[in-house]
Amino acid sequence: MIKWITDNTGLFLIASLTLGLAPFLPEPHLWGKLRWILGGAKGMQLMDYFDLVMHGFPWLLLILSIGLKITYKNKLD
Repeated sequence: MIKWITDNTGLFLIASLTLGLAPFLPEPHLWGKLRWILGGAKGMQLMDYFDLVMHGFPWLLLILSIGLKITYKNKLD
């Protein structure tokens, strides 16, 4: 499982930059949701939280992949 995650860092990067930031205008969707939560999340509904998870998941995979590559640098070969 660790090997699969570390082997697909490029895929996670592309997914983060496209799906994770879409739509791009007027601001990235993920950024807007995070600002909304940091502002108190007033008016957020279940669909908004689901949307946050869907746009944030590629970023979590990318961070996990990079972290595992750093942690297990010599053990993955």
